[in-house]
Amino acid sequence: MNLRDLRYVVTVADLGHFGRAAEACNVSQPTLSGQILKLEQQLEVKIFERIGKRVQPTRVGSEIISHARRALAEADEILAAADASRDPMVGGLRLGVIPTLAPYLMAHILPRAALVLPSAPLVLVEEMTRHVMARLREGQLDAALIATEPDGDRLEQRELFDDPFLLAMPASHPLASTESIRLASVDPCSLLLLAEGHCLRDQALELCSNARMATAAADVRASSLETLLHLAAAGYGVTLGPSLAWEAREGSGGRLVARPIAEKRARRRVRLVWRYGLPRAAALEALARVVRDRAPRCVVKIGGERTAGD
Repeated sequence: MNLRDLRYVVTVADLGHFGRAAEACNVSQPTLSGQILKLEQQLEVKIFERIGKRVQPTRVGSEIISHARRALAEADEILAAADASRDPMVGGLRLGVIPTLAPYLMAHILPRAALVLPSAPLVLVEEMTRHVMARLREGQLDAALIATEPDGDRLEQRELFDDPFLLAMPASHPLASTESIRLASVDPCSLLLLAEGHCLRDQALELCSNARMATAAADVRASSLETLLHLAAAGYGVTLGPSLAWEAREGSGGRLVARPIAEKRARRRVRLVWRYGLPRAAALEALARVVRDRAPRCVVKIGGERTAGD
């Protein structure tokens, strides 16, 4: 067993196809297939099975692939540690960003990051929180920008800013005439929510606890915040959205208005997180400062306090 064979296995799992995996690994398909077969013979288990034209892991194969990802991540970190000992500010940074942050924040961040970290270009991956955190744990990402408290794993985190929620609604809505809105006044049957898996959906339900009993009528299972805002503008309901999203729409006109929430708890805290002990920590500290400094004025910035998760 060697790292090369583990990379073959992981690439086949990611692409679901031996031919494409061989191309990605710059080897012939017979070479890749033969090495995986030898590994299966060594382990005395079947890692993959063919279902029609598809290739998918067996039950034990899925477990082996998970271990392989961690082994490859550790091997990559050995190389990264050696590189970082020479210069931690050199080399691309793989950054995961959740979909309700990326469209509204990264345009403010990227130009300054390019100046502050000229030898560490950002490689962005936009996915929901659970996928971003899984990639982070497996070493596929160096850091992640998230808007929830990271769970369980030993992670380093920097709290950057609080993003207050607003209630977005059509201009004709009765609540549009008020300066600020109490959550208890929001009709749960009118609340538009993102699909399950989005942290913004969970945050909205937590704030509007009575909405849990009415989501069958209100939940359109949208996959993007922009969809919810367009639906609200069209009169299909109201939605809780972060200030960042509204700031990006200001000046665009239209039938949508937004009002602040009276309760101070109606906000999400944005953090930069990475694995504890990562050799590139100095570059990530610099990135955290860039995000905090360049975030739009609509957010409430947090001082540079250090926190660590267990």
